[in-house]
Amino acid sequence: MKKAIAIIFGLFLIFIIACDDEQNNQHIALDELLTNLINTNGTGIANYIFPASDDLANIPQDPKNLLSPEKVALGQLLYHETGLALNPRQPVALNTYSCASCHFASAGFQANRIQGLGDGGIGFGINGEGRQKGDTYDIAEIDAQSIRTPTVLNCAYQQNMLWNGQFGATGANTGTENLWTPGTPKYFNISGFEGVEIQSIASMGVHRLEIDTNSLISTVYQSLFDAAFSDIPVAERYSRENAGLAIAAYERTLLANEAPFQTWLKGDSRALTLSQKEGAALFFGKANCVDCHQNAALNDMNFYVLGMKHLYETTDQTVFKAYATSAENYGRGGYSGQPEDFNAFKTPQLYNLKDSPFLGHGASFRSVEEIIRYKNKAIPESSVDETYLASQFKPLGLSDLEIFQLVDFIENGLYDPNLKRYEPENLPSGLCFPNNDPVSKSDLDCL
Repeated sequence: MKKAIAIIFGLFLIFIIACDDEQNNQHIALDELLTNLINTNGTGIANYIFPASDDLANIPQDPKNLLSPEKVALGQLLYHETGLALNPRQPVALNTYSCASCHFASAGFQANRIQGLGDGGIGFGINGEGRQKGDTYDIAEIDAQSIRTPTVLNCAYQQNMLWNGQFGATGANTGTENLWTPGTPKYFNISGFEGVEIQSIASMGVHRLEIDTNSLISTVYQSLFDAAFSDIPVAERYSRENAGLAIAAYERTLLANEAPFQTWLKGDSRALTLSQKEGAALFFGKANCVDCHQNAALNDMNFYVLGMKHLYETTDQTVFKAYATSAENYGRGGYSGQPEDFNAFKTPQLYNLKDSPFLGHGASFRSVEEIIRYKNKAIPESSVDETYLASQFKPLGLSDLEIFQLVDFIENGLYDPNLKRYEPENLPSGLCFPNNDPVSKSDLDCL
């Protein structure tokens, strides 16, 4: 009996070892295939690796706003500082919102709702989904945009910001100075900064945030501004522009560099599962996602007509201030005025997409799988001039298994589970973040 048990156990061990050997061989074969695809169809392994977030010298940056530890540290606090909410439409919203109200870590630096709500929003829920319009605010007063809130994750790899790319004096906007209309946020491009910086500076005014040198600055932030902007005369140091530059410096360090794909790129073969490697091979091969998702953040600075619905066409969620006539619906065409640019939107980055259930510029998709199936069929869901549909928008011929593998790679292989490392432990003001209204404080257990 004991001999029979020993034989069975030995056979079991042989089976396990054989399975491990087979799996090792599969990993080796897929590693070789994926490496060859990235080097052939992509830009090479090294070009997809994010630097460490404190490796400031190797993070893409604006030469007019060089990164420093002091500037990043100040920006991290200002980004989350509800004490900057000094210009709300109603006094009840004073000191209740921040940049992080619409772009917070646990939602992948998105809003985790169909629109971000700044001034006039209340509540947080479990993870941002519970934020709603305050009872005292009417729709015209609330700070909401008529397009889905994009993430700021990996924004260091974008020269131009927003879905239409209007922010930034360089890159796609070089030579478009005639479009920088005085009196509009686009006019901030005249300062010559790149998109991350322009967006941060412009957002201070758009989202009703202020620097108050008589209270917040003089009590808790003055020394931080002094350290970050020691080269700026004191009379000009504590400004909205410098606050925006510090916030932009912090945003550039928000890199999903702990995602499994990043670990695999650095040489750890087992960081990705076999399914995720199959999906990555599809990404860089048959599905040719890399044609548009090209750099380390898996985005590019081009604009494509893909026929996706706009935010105002959403019927399963409550949206605010999104209308058929909203300029945001025109995409790049709303900026350039060129017919080929209408309904063309900038390629988004692909990390941490599963942190929020809203995808597409109009939030018309509720999962990564939905959007991949949409692109696989390549049938526009919205009325567009098909003359200008992107040439890349064509049936991909993916099977259900291949769709599953591609989803697995994008949802899980590109997922950094530890973005909350970018949050401060607390704010110098002592206020709660990302929101500081009574309902949010209760939701966040920050009382």
